[in-house]
Amino acid sequence: MPDGRIDEYDIKDEGDAVCILGLTPDDEVIIAKQFRPGPEKVLLELPGGVRDKNESPDEAIKREFLEETGYSGDLHLVNTCWNCGYSNRATHNFVATNCKKVQEPQLDENEFIEVALLPLNEFKELLQSGELTDSKTAFYGLEYLRSVGKI
Repeated sequence: MPDGRIDEYDIKDEGDAVCILGLTPDDEVIIAKQFRPGPEKVLLELPGGVRDKNESPDEAIKREFLEETGYSGDLHLVNTCWNCGYSNRATHNFVATNCKKVQEPQLDENEFIEVALLPLNEFKELLQSGELTDSKTAFYGLEYLRSVGKI
């Protein structure tokens, strides 16, 4: 501890993650509807996942975005942040613009994802509701899009 004491904590040892706010030319956000065992319900999420061992964040997000949604676009790394104070995971937050569907999703056997497109105004309402799991990526992504005049 900062004062010299020693204390014990449970620290989650997790690999780095990637997450993306993908925007189509029609200003629709690409959403992954996916069952999650923690809350035992389908959640609305931004696409992403865990970075493989020798994979760069750019490579990881291209792979995850394509596998989960079938979409590809112009990628921009907008921020890297800590997951929480009790984890060693950093999340690399991306924005993709001009997203187009280029293939069908290629899901893992334990992934059950339905891809949905939300108009930007509905996405902002979803973010305000507290129901979106990836609010950090949404915040950094919207700030980036605003700074470059896309929204």
